[in-house]
Order: sequence, then C-alpha cells, then structure tokens
Amino acid sequence: MQSNTRLGIWLMIATTFVFSMQDGISRYLASHYNVFMVVMIRYWFFAAFVMVLARRSKGSIRAAAATTQPLLQIFRGVLLAAEICVMVVAFVKLGLVESHAIFAAYPLLVAALSGPVLGESVGWRRWAAIGVGFIGVLVILEPGIAVFSPVAIIPMMSALMFALYGLLTRYAARKDSAATSFFWTGVSGAVVMTAVGVFHWEPMTAYDWMWMALLCVTGATAHFLLIKCYEVAEASAVQPFAYLQLVWASALGIFVFHETLRLNVAIGAAIVVSAGLFTLWRERRKRA
Repeated sequence: MQSNTRLGIWLMIATTFVFSMQDGISRYLASHYNVFMVVMIRYWFFAAFVMVLARRSKGSIRAAAATTQPLLQIFRGVLLAAEICVMVVAFVKLGLVESHAIFAAYPLLVAALSGPVLGESVGWRRWAAIGVGFIGVLVILEPGIAVFSPVAIIPMMSALMFALYGLLTRYAARKDSAATSFFWTGVSGAVVMTAVGVFHWEPMTAYDWMWMALLCVTGATAHFLLIKCYEVAEASAVQPFAYLQLVWASALGIFVFHETLRLNVAIGAAIVVSAGLFTLWRERRKRA
C-alpha cells in the first residue's frame, strides 16, 4: 500500500478533534451521572464496533479472537477501561485544560518504561528529554503543596496507565495482529465495565441520552479515523500531530466549560510537549 503522509496527517488532526469532542461530552455526562455507568454504555457501543471490524478484517469473530496470549490481551483491555474511568474523573475534578496538560506526559512515560517492559535501550538524550518533560509537569502542578494534591495526581495516574497500555500493545503485537488486539481491547473492556457499571445505573433524561448517543458515535468515529490514519501513513510521521488533542481539549475547556488557562499550565504544557516531540524524533531516527 502506498504511503500518503499528507492524508495521514489530516486524518490524525481529525482524530484528535473528534477525541477531544468525546472528552468534552464525557466531562459533561460524568458531572451529572456515575462515571462507571457512562463508561459502561460507551463500551457497549465500542465493543459492537470492534466486533464488526473484526469480522470484516478476519472473516469471523472466532478468527479475530484467536490468540496465544489471552491473559495479556484481557489485561490490556481491562487496563484501558480503568484508564478511561480515571481520566474522566480527572476531567470532572480538574477540568479538560489541566488534565490534558498533565496527560501529555504519557509519551515520556512510554520512553522511560520501554526498557523494563520491552527491553529497548533508551539513550542519554531521551533520558534528558524525559527529565525535562517531568520538570514541565512540576511547573503545571506548581512546586509546593499542590504537587501532593490527590486531584493533581489523577491525570498523572491516567498517563501512566495509558503508557503501560501502549507498551503492552507493542508487546502483544509480537504475536498477535492489530485486529486481534483491537478485538480484545473492546470486548474485555466492555465485560469488565458491565460487571462494575450495572451496579451504578442511574436514570438519564432524554436530553442526556442524546449526548450519550453522540459520545458513542464520536468514540467509534475517532477510532475509525485513527485506523485509517495508520493505514495510509507511518505512525512516526503522524504521531507528533496527536498533541493537537491538547489544543482542541483546552479550547473546549475554556470556551464551553469556562475553565481558565493559567500561565504555569501553558508554560509547563509547552515544556512537556517539546520534550515529547524530541523523544518521538529520537525514536524515529533510531528506527531509521
């Protein structure tokens, strides 16, 4: 298949925009209803979407589910579901702006953990970038008592969980196809969220059911765009544009939810993103 980097970049920009809309809807719904219930319903639609894609790519659900590492695949799915719950809580408690500013550190965590998890070597330049990135996180949190605030730690926990999920996905890819990993991500996440979410069911208004439906549609649309993005372009070429989700989410937080962008958050986010872009550049050069 011929690579089309320009199309891949536009697809990644569209992906980050739709994911940001999903984050905004999640923030709204989770501020009115239980987080577990919101994520559970979202996962029902996501699992159905995954099964449709699995049948198209593998011919049958059984073929898509075939794996020699089921425990790893189940753990990945459960980890991502838990990460989404944690991040949605962060949206409600801390807002979209600051949550995404801190979450932007996840590529640095991926680089830091790639050694112990995947056995990859991390050079001194990337370690220096990781250190600079975490200085940026401290700037966002404001050194002092705020660093130890439980609310400020929530998006950092989410970033750590998402980084581990990404590394385990790379590890699983050594034996399983992307379609198989995607299938297990959706199905195992839906199962665990249903087991938890049904005990937190709350009646919703017709108006909010409309937003819930839109949440499900944006989730499926974003994943579809992301899949198409990686089909037409190399991941290393489009990955830097994933940081635009921070821009879209921040704009949504400021203009829709009336959040404020504090100077330390803007400076810290710029440091984190710069360090993250450097690690992506170093990784691309290493692979080249």
